Amino acid sequence: MSEPLYLRRDVQVEPLVDRWYAWPHLIPPATAARNLTERHFKIMESYINAPQVHASAAKNPKMLGGPFMDYDGSRVGEIRALRDETRRARAPLVALSQALADLDTLLRTQAQGLSLHPLYPQVPDPLRGYVELFYTDTHHPTFRVLEPLLYRSRYYDQSAQSLVLSIISGDDRPFVLSTPRLPSSDALTLEWPFADPRVDELFRLKKQPRTGLDIQRRLEMTDEQFAALGAYLTTDPPPAYQPYRGDGLRWRYFGHACILLEGAGISVLCDPVLSYTYETDISRYTYDDLPDVIDYVLITHNHQDHLLFETLLQLRHKIKTILVPRNGLGTLADPSLKLTLEQVGFRDVRELADLESHRISAHAEIVGLPFLGEHADLAIRTKLAYLVRLGSESILFAADSCNIEPRVYQHLRRDVGELSVLFLGMECDGAPLTWLYGPLLFQHPERRVDESRRLNGSNFDQARQIVDAFDCREVYVYAMGQEPWLNYVMRIKYTEQSAPIVESNRLLDYCRTRGITAERLFGEREILVEHVAH
Repeated sequence: MSEPLYLRRDVQVEPLVDRWYAWPHLIPPATAARNLTERHFKIMESYINAPQVHASAAKNPKMLGGPFMDYDGSRVGEIRALRDETRRARAPLVALSQALADLDTLLRTQAQGLSLHPLYPQVPDPLRGYVELFYTDTHHPTFRVLEPLLYRSRYYDQSAQSLVLSIISGDDRPFVLSTPRLPSSDALTLEWPFADPRVDELFRLKKQPRTGLDIQRRLEMTDEQFAALGAYLTTDPPPAYQPYRGDGLRWRYFGHACILLEGAGISVLCDPVLSYTYETDISRYTYDDLPDVIDYVLITHNHQDHLLFETLLQLRHKIKTILVPRNGLGTLADPSLKLTLEQVGFRDVRELADLESHRISAHAEIVGLPFLGEHADLAIRTKLAYLVRLGSESILFAADSCNIEPRVYQHLRRDVGELSVLFLGMECDGAPLTWLYGPLLFQHPERRVDESRRLNGSNFDQARQIVDAFDCREVYVYAMGQEPWLNYVMRIKYTEQSAPIVESNRLLDYCRTRGITAERLFGEREILVEHVAH
């Protein structure tokens, strides 16, 4: 109890909401309610009724990412108990979900272009005072959710939140959208809300050791609880971090869309999704390879492979400022990312809109650029590409931007000039509309509509036109979901014949014929720019 202890480097920490993995739509009450009734309950009922179907489907590569629990057929009793307890504890959310559906029916059947004022008394009671009714400028009735009020209502219940600690030794994990995390004898559940200051105290232990007595006091644990935590503590210190101290810049690729940029005395981390430290055949950067202070975190959009609470909560104590796309429109499918992050304990969350700039210093700024497509033609405003300017270097993190209108980039070139480096995602197959947004749709689309409207990034022709518009010096294809430690949030398996591989290969060949450095990133990568002019 008196020797210095660290949190082990191989401790996996999964944030849960009612035992389901916490992804962005499980925090805002309205989207949480719809996912509860239209995703979680339906999957649980299906498993209870046909557990062997789920067991077989979870092992079928053709069913990757489908609504099938990654359990064998022996967990029916536990899933039934989880369903029943969730129905009891989340009765307000069940009522809220039904009220949202009833409101949609009310507007479709009763709003005929006349004033909506007489309809307010008919708004379902769980939603009274939490929505505004309005027409779009094409006279279609709809509504917006007053999100700040919902967060202060009974519909936002932090008691649903918890953290589960376990020891990780490999990349294989159950898919987050289909498989709840059942209690296990080899895991420790901490019944803490995500915003609890104890979360920061726990993760500081990765770098800052404390005695057992101090840990127990700061985490407010009983003797029994601290004894259980002991399996996740160690006296072995982590390796010391070596910050970049040159007069240029250094960027490191951590997998998928996660890039750490260091230069001009600042650190910028984009779309943090990190691997833990354990024995593996694939070289990678991990939590060990992050600085003690992260000046800026950039979130490009509100999908679970770009905003990962599992990573963000572990970094919260290091992060000074998070930049997110501006929203606040209150539409059901597009909740405010700023509000979401503030509710889980982040204090300095700032919004940027298209072509708005956040000035860091006389020689450094972050500019928001338009992010088109990749959201199945829904009216999603929470998406933004980021142009980071450090002296003479201009680096664009375009994430999954889909170049469906090339003239946008021609206009941007006129305003922002050439790019030094372009990071662009080319996952050009993309899941259909309902894969992610199905629970938020009150009328299920026809199959041909669902298949047509996809969550896809740029193909070769679209990506080429972005490269041409900006005269890039270097082009890096990223955000492809290829790293195996991303499987639990993406479930992507490529072959050499997969469209994203074929199309990105074409882009790499095209760039190289033009003398442009080009690479598809995988695993880990480090690039040094020795000197940056100011």
